Amino acid sequence: MDVNAAVAAAAAIAGVLTGVIAMLAFRWSEREQKRPTRTSLHTDPVLPPGVDTVLSVLRSSAVVLDEADAVVKASSAAYALGLVRGGKLSIEPMLRMARDTRRDGEIRQVELDLPRRGSGRGEALAVSARVAPLGSRLVLLLVEDLTEARRIEAVRRDFVANVSHELKTPVGALSLLSEAVMDASDDPEAVERFAGRMQIEATRLTSLVQELIDLSRVQNDDPLEDAEPVRVDELVAEAIDRCRHAAGTKQITMAAGGTADLHVWGHRGQLAAALGNLVENAVNYSPARTRVGIAARRVTAPGGDMIEVAVTDQGIGISDKDKERIFERFYRVDPARSRATGGTGLGLAIVKHVAASHGGEVTVWSSEGQGSTFTLRLPEAGAARDRAHEHPGLDDEAGQSPTESSPYEPLPAPEVLP
Repeated sequence: MDVNAAVAAAAAIAGVLTGVIAMLAFRWSEREQKRPTRTSLHTDPVLPPGVDTVLSVLRSSAVVLDEADAVVKASSAAYALGLVRGGKLSIEPMLRMARDTRRDGEIRQVELDLPRRGSGRGEALAVSARVAPLGSRLVLLLVEDLTEARRIEAVRRDFVANVSHELKTPVGALSLLSEAVMDASDDPEAVERFAGRMQIEATRLTSLVQELIDLSRVQNDDPLEDAEPVRVDELVAEAIDRCRHAAGTKQITMAAGGTADLHVWGHRGQLAAALGNLVENAVNYSPARTRVGIAARRVTAPGGDMIEVAVTDQGIGISDKDKERIFERFYRVDPARSRATGGTGLGLAIVKHVAASHGGEVTVWSSEGQGSTFTLRLPEAGAARDRAHEHPGLDDEAGQSPTESSPYEPLPAPEVLP
């Protein structure tokens, strides 16, 4: 009995030990499965709760690095900028910043110029990089693209410099002329001559200030807030009336033609100013006893019918190198000639902004010594499109595009206006 009892007790103890060992092995196996491996450190999510959501709504490019400088999280914008390649941060200055921040916990910020991906022209991206610790192991890098902001700032500086120069010229001339009038007070002929020059400079100054106001208005105002259907025929008539005196002085014939009863949708005042600037330029840069034509027609486009208004002259023409810049503010093809004709260099810039704000565009065809054709392309008003479908004969007068025809004969059936 004693032997049997001892055997039974030993068996019981062995069973208990086996169960304990099995339970410990099971617990150890579960713990090993939950423990992150070296590979899972870079593939499984390790960001603190909520950080992923916050990074997804940031406008800046975001990159999160772990203690081994491996990328844990990167936004699509970071890949687009070329910050991340092969799972690593590819910008060495940013990588050094991240390591320094991981070491001392300080927030760092720097502005850098990065090469533009896929561009062989040497253009650079201006970015602002900010690095901050994220928890005990991670580092957060935020990169903001400043290229457009710098471009706008450069344009603003150039604009202020140009405005200062353009205003200083007539103001200085008026000051000198006023002194000349005072010195020649006993010479009526000299006073009359200097007074005439003062009137010219005062008119130039008034035109410059007015065009600056117009340019500011078309840049800041939304023309579609006060939009209405505008008859193209009326816009053409206003533009011709605006230049009738200047054209008559140079014996320039102005002719209007093309498709009748067309409508565009937009701000009447801005559209009239844009077309008036085109016609005024055509008259100013045309020799005496030549012809300026204005033609309108409807063209089919994927997003809806468009109205093209082409202004053609027989002037000096524009060289290929100047065509790229003629719509810039204050740019003049021939500065001396522009000042002689009273040009400010803002007319075509106003036309460009008006066309863009109305959902259209302005293009130019030109050949030196033969003339130029500026085409203002604008969306047609919906009511006019419906009316055209009911009366398809309205398109019968539409001819060849003025931008493709000879600049000497821009209109299929010109009507000389008195």
